[in-house]
Amino acid sequence: MSITILGHNYIGGQRSGQGDVALKSIDATTGEAYAVPFITATEQEVSAAVQAAEQAYPAFRASTSEQRATFLDAIATEIDALGDDFIAAVSRETALPAGRLQGERSRTSNQMRLFAKVLRRGDFYGARIDTALPQRQPMPRPDVRQYKIGVGPVAVFGASNFPLAFSVAGGDTAAALAAGCPVVFKAHTGHLVTSELVADAIERAVKSSGMPAGTFNMIYGDRVGAQLVKSAGIQAVGFTGSLRGGRALCDMAAARPQPIPVFAEMSSINPIVLMPEALKTRGANIAKDLAASVVMGCGQLCTNPGLLLGVRSPELTAFIEQLSAAISGQAPQTMLNAGGLQHYGSGVSRLQQLPGVKVLAAGGSSDKQAVPHLFQADAALLFAKEAPLEEEVFGPSTVIVELESREQLLDFARNMHGQLTATLQAEVADLEANRDLVEVFESKAGRLLLNGYPTGVEVCDAMVHGGPYPATSDARGTSVGTLAIERFLRPVCYQNYPDAMLPAALKNANPLGLLRLVDGESTRAVIGA
Repeated sequence: MSITILGHNYIGGQRSGQGDVALKSIDATTGEAYAVPFITATEQEVSAAVQAAEQAYPAFRASTSEQRATFLDAIATEIDALGDDFIAAVSRETALPAGRLQGERSRTSNQMRLFAKVLRRGDFYGARIDTALPQRQPMPRPDVRQYKIGVGPVAVFGASNFPLAFSVAGGDTAAALAAGCPVVFKAHTGHLVTSELVADAIERAVKSSGMPAGTFNMIYGDRVGAQLVKSAGIQAVGFTGSLRGGRALCDMAAARPQPIPVFAEMSSINPIVLMPEALKTRGANIAKDLAASVVMGCGQLCTNPGLLLGVRSPELTAFIEQLSAAISGQAPQTMLNAGGLQHYGSGVSRLQQLPGVKVLAAGGSSDKQAVPHLFQADAALLFAKEAPLEEEVFGPSTVIVELESREQLLDFARNMHGQLTATLQAEVADLEANRDLVEVFESKAGRLLLNGYPTGVEVCDAMVHGGPYPATSDARGTSVGTLAIERFLRPVCYQNYPDAMLPAALKNANPLGLLRLVDGESTRAVIGA
């Protein structure tokens, strides 16, 4: 692959660089700047990108599910074709190893193909039909039919920690495009070259698939996000990032003359509860695997296990020693960017300064890399008003807390913040004795794990990558898995419309072969046959 970088914004199928504020792509390891500048979008260019998405929306929404599926498959093919030069460019911007990025590239293309499968399956339409009952007494029933359509143009913000799978062609973009929603993407400033190369791949797919210009748009800039969210043409927002950033977007969206939903993934400490029987039977293995989970990706994962909980016992004491040794053996790693390293250092310093917190282990010493840390905190801090142990530290660290009793564990679980995940390391006897804890976790987390580790999120139909606030801004959705399409759909009802005027998903002949809810029964049958 020959790499050509222009550094201009993507607006309606064209490139535009009218601004005079330039951003630089920075080598994550050396700090060296890339030669080509990236031009921050002007207010006029942001407006033009939104307008291009608005103009594309009617035709893109009217495209058939098969046409959109073919489009997503084309994007996947283009992403797969991004070769070794591309992987090297992403690694330069992020310091992520080639093996990790090759896997992430496959995940990115595969989730496009997974949404193409959803489109061909057709269940996303949610087709419901209640046929007319003209003889019903005391009032006749009209013919009422419902299906789902895309909400309109969607603003998507790139994440820092997954430059491919949660970025330009990531899950939010895939779900929005599958729903029939044009996208205006705000490129993350931490991987500008990467963003341009992936945007080029999407644009090639737009053209080869015959999709309308403006189906995909991308803008550069540090401060363009507020204007994007406030733009009247934007109908929903997808965001992965900090609690502060996500909350700011939510507030902006709510303050609009027409409020819109923001689906923001923001903050989670992903607690892991260490049950006594599990520690007795396999404590050493848990310590080894848990240490690997804490440092995976230099801890720059939204599912990083940031809080470990166990009830005081000899087994927990032994486990803490084993985990300390395992963390001590982990080497420092380079983070995605200098800002990330600074934030991690601030988080570590904050924990070190908390009364009742001590450092149990550190994996070496470095000023230029993130050093893995294991902290131990007094149980009283779990119940402090400011919830200092529930403030996410984005990097390779975790905190273990030794509790006095199972009742204290339950008390914390009932009052803890919403989480993406909650994990039990438990044997059968542990589970039977803690059914009430599982029930509490059901109300507090989007994904409940047993004898696993939260890092590593399978992209599949059943996955939930969401949870109650502050894990996400809307616990009814997910940013990973095919249910993510629901965030960018809304129901539309047709009453007493003639068959010829109905969308294909609702026609009597069922030309799409959908499984539909007809008069309260799930069926693929033709109506009136």
